[in-house]
Amino acid sequence: MENLIKDLKSAIIDTLNLEGMTPEDIDDNAPLFGDGGLGLDSIDVLELIVLMEKKYGVKVINPIEGKHIFGSIATMAEYIEKHREK
Repeated sequence: MENLIKDLKSAIIDTLNLEGMTPEDIDDNAPLFGDGGLGLDSIDVLELIVLMEKKYGVKVINPIEGKHIFGSIATMAEYIEKHREK
């Protein structure tokens, strides 16, 4: 799971063009949206959905789950680990 989290952080930095940020700068459990975390917005979540589908082969089927899935890097990694094709 640790490798997945590091890979996911790097992919998010690249996908969202978070210049000057490294994977080490991102707390695994910090909120992705709102204050106190990365401060992402609704456009960013669309890019994260595409990232999960293209890079990890995981689709977010139930939009209601999205709020939990995209809560933090750790919750994204858990969802990917649980749902990706092995």
